[in-house]
Amino acid sequence: MAESKVAKVGRKKPETHLGMVRRARRINRELAELYPYAHPELDFDGPFQLLVATVLSAQTTDLRVNQTTPALFAAYPTPEDLAAAVPEELEEIIRPTGFFRAKAKSLIGLSIALRDRFDGEVPRRLEDLVTLPGVGRKTANVVIGNAFGGAGITVDTHFGRLARRFGWTVEEDPEKVEAEVMAIFPKSEWTMLSHRVVFHGRRVCHARKPACGACAIAPLCPSYGTGETDPEQARKLLKYELAGQPGQRLRPPADYPGEAAARAELAAGHPLPDTDPDVLPAESATADSAGAEQPAARKPAARKPAAKKAAAGKTAVAKTAGGRG
Repeated sequence: MAESKVAKVGRKKPETHLGMVRRARRINRELAELYPYAHPELDFDGPFQLLVATVLSAQTTDLRVNQTTPALFAAYPTPEDLAAAVPEELEEIIRPTGFFRAKAKSLIGLSIALRDRFDGEVPRRLEDLVTLPGVGRKTANVVIGNAFGGAGITVDTHFGRLARRFGWTVEEDPEKVEAEVMAIFPKSEWTMLSHRVVFHGRRVCHARKPACGACAIAPLCPSYGTGETDPEQARKLLKYELAGQPGQRLRPPADYPGEAAARAELAAGHPLPDTDPDVLPAESATADSAGAEQPAARKPAARKPAAKKAAAGKTAVAKTAGGRG
């Protein structure tokens, strides 16, 4: 009898839906404290540039897109200009982003649609955006949330992976993930939640080797232990500003803790890292990039370490010491 009582006491009860919702919202609050500077990692000025940059970002790094778009927008500053582009000339400019033929076709097609159907303006409604060539719900939500100040859940490979690890959903289909996560959080949180989760996925909760031992939300994560749990070893897996390195933007926001490091790198003539360990063709393919051709393999650019860690980055890393370990 005593043994059965012990077994009963030691058995963990399944999490209720309400319990999951409360835990999910606490994770969001913790991520908001960890990444108060979370933002889109694409450089852009206005809705059209963000739309184009997001289409280009399929299956490549945001840094690579940011290195490509200045020349692109210098050559084609408006939808009318891009609609009239010679495909071969456009392909040559965007070649570094990979899948350049399919992307060029999408960019010309969406620009023609903007010119002919929307008076050269990017529409604000998701229902209109997803009618544009090469634009799916992910791209549409990026534009709505960041160019127009609306609300949208952006389900990319990072967001989907973390939503499943956090126990918010078991779905693999991005639209189903989006629907289930929308039901958990208030609409006012959707856009910033997307940035925070993607930031965490790129910096800590990697696809193949998450830094569990350096994760500030480890006590709230049902997938703790999937990756490295030793705090010292886990800290070596951190990326970008959490490791004292610049981020992916060449024009970062003023409050981004990697800005000083990024400027120092560029001033010294050192290339920024063009690597995202979670960008894999098989993993990151989405409806937004279906039918794109496989880019040629290339080695990541070498870089030298930044001169010093950004103060906010140090603070964020220090905070992780309080997690499980």
